[in-house]
Amino acid sequence: MALPHLLQYRFQNGAGGLARRGGVEDGFWGRNAGDVKCHPQEALGCRRKRLQKAWRIFPGMEIISFMSDKAPVGRLKRNPTLMLAQRKVYTNVTCQGEKVTLKLRLENQVQFGEHHALIGSAECMGSWQHKVMMRWTETGWVADLDVDAGAQVEYKYVVVLKDGNLRWEGGPNRVLEIPHQGQFEVISHWDNTQEQVLLNPQHEKAVAETSNQASPLVANESEEKIGNGSHLTADGYSSSTTFIQEWKGNEVAFMKDNSHSQERAGKWDTAGLEGPALHIVEGDHNSRNWWRKLEVVRTLLTSNEGKGIPLDSLVYSSIYLKWINTGQIPCNEDGGHHRPNKHAEISRLIFRELEWISSGKNTSPKEFSVIRKIHPCLPSFKSEFTASVPLTRIRDIAHRNDIPHDLKQEIKHTIQNKLHRNAGPEDLVATEVLLSRVTKNPGDYSEAFIEQLKLFYAELKDFFNAGSLTEQLEGIRPAFDEHQVSVLDDFLLKKKNLDEVGQGSTNGTAVKNADSLISTLHALTSLRAAILKGLNSGLRNDAPDEAIAMRQKWRLCEIGLEDYSFVLLSRFINALNMAGGATWLAEELRTMKIEKWRHSLAATVLGIRQLGLSDWHQEECMALENELMAWQAAGITGKGSEKDTHNWALRLKATLDRARRLCESYTDTILHLYPESVQKLGNALGIPDDTVRTYAEAEIRASVVFQLAKLCSLMLKSVRTSMGGAGWDALMPGKVVGKLVEVERIVPGSLPSSESIILLVKKADGDEEVKAAGANVVGIILQHELPHLSHLGVRARQEKVVFVTCEDEEQVARVRTLLGQSVKLQASPDGVNLDPYETKAENELTVVTSAGSQERAIGEGSLGSRTPLATLSKPGPVSQSRVIVSPPGVVLELSKAVTANAGAKAAACGKLAVLAESSSKVFSELGVPAKFSVPKGKVIPFGAMEAALQDSGDAKQFYSLLQNSETGQIEGGFLDNICNELQAIVSAQRLPKSVIDDISSSFPGDARLIVRSSANVEDLAGMSGAGLYESIPNVRPSDPETFGKAVAQVWASLYTRRAVLSRRMAGVPQKDAAMAVLVQELLSPNLSFVLHTVSPIDQNDKIVQAELAVGLGETLASGTRGSPWRLAAHKFDGSVRTLAYANFSEALIIQADTVADGQVVHKTIDYSKEPLSVNQDYTKELGQRLATAGFFLEQKFGVPQDIEGCVIGKEVFIVQARPQP
Repeated sequence: MALPHLLQYRFQNGAGGLARRGGVEDGFWGRNAGDVKCHPQEALGCRRKRLQKAWRIFPGMEIISFMSDKAPVGRLKRNPTLMLAQRKVYTNVTCQGEKVTLKLRLENQVQFGEHHALIGSAECMGSWQHKVMMRWTETGWVADLDVDAGAQVEYKYVVVLKDGNLRWEGGPNRVLEIPHQGQFEVISHWDNTQEQVLLNPQHEKAVAETSNQASPLVANESEEKIGNGSHLTADGYSSSTTFIQEWKGNEVAFMKDNSHSQERAGKWDTAGLEGPALHIVEGDHNSRNWWRKLEVVRTLLTSNEGKGIPLDSLVYSSIYLKWINTGQIPCNEDGGHHRPNKHAEISRLIFRELEWISSGKNTSPKEFSVIRKIHPCLPSFKSEFTASVPLTRIRDIAHRNDIPHDLKQEIKHTIQNKLHRNAGPEDLVATEVLLSRVTKNPGDYSEAFIEQLKLFYAELKDFFNAGSLTEQLEGIRPAFDEHQVSVLDDFLLKKKNLDEVGQGSTNGTAVKNADSLISTLHALTSLRAAILKGLNSGLRNDAPDEAIAMRQKWRLCEIGLEDYSFVLLSRFINALNMAGGATWLAEELRTMKIEKWRHSLAATVLGIRQLGLSDWHQEECMALENELMAWQAAGITGKGSEKDTHNWALRLKATLDRARRLCESYTDTILHLYPESVQKLGNALGIPDDTVRTYAEAEIRASVVFQLAKLCSLMLKSVRTSMGGAGWDALMPGKVVGKLVEVERIVPGSLPSSESIILLVKKADGDEEVKAAGANVVGIILQHELPHLSHLGVRARQEKVVFVTCEDEEQVARVRTLLGQSVKLQASPDGVNLDPYETKAENELTVVTSAGSQERAIGEGSLGSRTPLATLSKPGPVSQSRVIVSPPGVVLELSKAVTANAGAKAAACGKLAVLAESSSKVFSELGVPAKFSVPKGKVIPFGAMEAALQDSGDAKQFYSLLQNSETGQIEGGFLDNICNELQAIVSAQRLPKSVIDDISSSFPGDARLIVRSSANVEDLAGMSGAGLYESIPNVRPSDPETFGKAVAQVWASLYTRRAVLSRRMAGVPQKDAAMAVLVQELLSPNLSFVLHTVSPIDQNDKIVQAELAVGLGETLASGTRGSPWRLAAHKFDGSVRTLAYANFSEALIIQADTVADGQVVHKTIDYSKEPLSVNQDYTKELGQRLATAGFFLEQKFGVPQDIEGCVIGKEVFIVQARPQP
């Protein structure tokens, strides 16, 4: 056969990265190591013409070696830097088909979201063209390869960064001389390419055959992966997954007599422990063997006598059981004698308790997720295992006459006697190792013996619930009805066909694989749903033991199916990347087609359905499924007049962002539940640090959520690419310089004040105070989307803080590389750029445009000093309104409210009520009405709170604390304590009965009201105070206690830590702050909106920008992750553009049949049923109405307005107007 050809290049500039270079055919690839290797399947390759083409693209390229079985091409002299250095014959040619199994294990930790891969000379290593992804395990990153026997291979490890780029390890290539047969493992260490290479054989290790000495053996690893991680050997027996593949315990010690060691090593440090952690550590100290350890868990989970199991008890139990099943908490002999039926009985009690919790109506998604981790760690309690003498087959095997005496003794003392005295997970490990050993050389032992040992192994796997997915499914077939059997057969057939198709290596094969993968995933989902339907009936108290045992098998099967969906999604993503990945999908979308998106959308829907079937936020999962299917069905042209690819992409982006948030909620839950508990329990029990450190990450990476998040991120990248976006959004444009610092959240008073700071913020609710975190904050980069008109966005604009968001993970990863450095942040409506401050000329900036390209621009003015263009100084003192205190007991009509006696908000509402009457007579030039309504209201004026303090006798203490709040230090919690005491005093005040009666008589008896703040330090031109003070919806004056508490809560919001710090920053004395209360009829809107009458980003005064959300306006104001609909409506020509589609998961609504107790109902939103997402005519009509009403109010108030309102049917209501910052 023809020899492969290899040509190596070196680039003088060291450029690299596994990426196709423009204009160069397959085979020219760069590496950071400096080499580029030609495609091995090319003929002589690198012909003169191709080299000349390479010259034109890489003028600094230098040939350093040429390997061929033929003469060299010769010296090409066009470029003097290109020179032929040496000729070498490429000799690693072997007969195809002779393979050696090689397991490469790399011991290295990477950042969360990064992965390891390898690239090498062999075809199975990517032929220097494609990276081969490695899988993460708790013992390192692993790749299983079939390499040509006798070959010499070269390779290197790489880190696949979050942005998809590669980081190569340094040094020369690693070189391996492959033996001519066998299975081997190589353990490597990152960046140590010249370390000694040890090919560790993966068959039996040397056995020390002494009577009392252990025989360390490991399982045969020459296996073909099948099912959900299970393995099939050449003999056909299926090995364990849960125990064998994840076993971290001691190697099996085969004994030839009964002198088992009674010594027990361990650590049981109870210092500082309490509750479940203390129970487990103390219990484990007193429990040497497996059944006693199971009993520790049982007593913990059943100690509440039917009152439910605390979540932390479930968490600690799941950790403890996993470490037992992986051998990291060893099970030892204790001199007792308890057959496996003891373990089975304890398991049944635990299982019953878990099932009762799972069937409860109030069981949370967190509880469901933890319970699902416990089930696979419990043994079976089928009738054959609860019998008085279970698993007797091993006794007959140990007394056979057709096996050697030494082998009999090993079986008897290592498995039989141990199993019947103190069964434990190590017995399954020992049995598999034994089976691997006796089947290694066919003919060494009788077929009858082998057959019986395999049968026993299958029984033992059944007892430990460690069978493959197929085995477990076949085990419950007898309990299926006709329909369920049909669904089972369909899945098993498709799974078998898929396994036969293989991963594929070409674009066409990848697409074919995608068809098979999606078909199998559909079948899996149908089967899992059928099983869950059978489980949904719950567990009766009088259920017979056999029914409970079968229920356990059903439960494990549906959990196993979820695990296998992880495998299918992983393979689908690989196939998608092989076909071209994000670029492939983006190119399709640019041509106004979505056919290539069909599989990706289907995989996403099915992945989300897996989460729903696992009881993870089921309503959210259903809404997401509906949206994705609706967008796919609508296609590019959509419905009605919508024919815009951009709109389809925006709509899809909103749903994918929402789906990724769903994945993040699971990740956040795991990170909340596990790390601290794992740390406590691990330290107390002496678990290795690496296991403790990686536990939570392992749980996340092993979940279907991990693959779903990867798929969502890939498609989001495609959408952004197709729309020409880079993931950036500028909420407050400007140019600033400061030190880049990352924080979890914006916390008041949390930053040092020594230098200018640009914050990289992980999460924000939209209700934070920017400058309260530190007067030196000059810029903010938020790592997720935020409504432009949120309180946080408004405050950033008012305080002149440059504010951008970035939702692209790759961009965020690049930003993180600049942490701790002085950087220059420039934001404009056209793009965002972040650079090290010292790296470029002071008058030259690089602007990343919305299309992702770069262009040069001359900076405006000198940036030579460290003072940013956005001011660093405190804003000047705000002139709060003059306060007129009304007599005690006074309630104002809305029309009588003025700024002096009721605050700017109430006064504006009074003026709005007057303007509402005239608005019905005003129309735009296009005939669009400006008409709006204002809800009825009354005002509790300034002075009412102070009067209540005097009446209660709390005034003296209140004013003393108020004086201390002027100077209270932030550090040490002093200010926090003062604010808490102030709020406690004010919250205890109550209105006089006469005031409540007056308000009650002004509204219908069943009216629901909203109690709103109207302070003298909000809604001002220099201080909006947006979202700083409380509003309490859904109260009735007919319930005076609830109503009085709501008013007091609004008063008390004047003294929150955030409000006090905000006034300090604005130069407003605390004693001058006053609070009135605006009481209005509560509307139950279809939509709520915030509207700015001048575009807040580019200051276009012809454009009104509105943000809308379903339900009450609190969703828009603060506290809810997600994005609103964003409309840009022209004031004069009637054009309306949708800038973003909404993806808030929930709406806040008022239900007529609920108690008016100040609470609202959270309702999951399905945007495929919302007119603003599916009806362009409705969107245009509403946008024109809002633009006309906004322009009308702008004219009447004389300045641009920040307006809040809602839509009920076709009627627009305005509830607030204030000067736009």
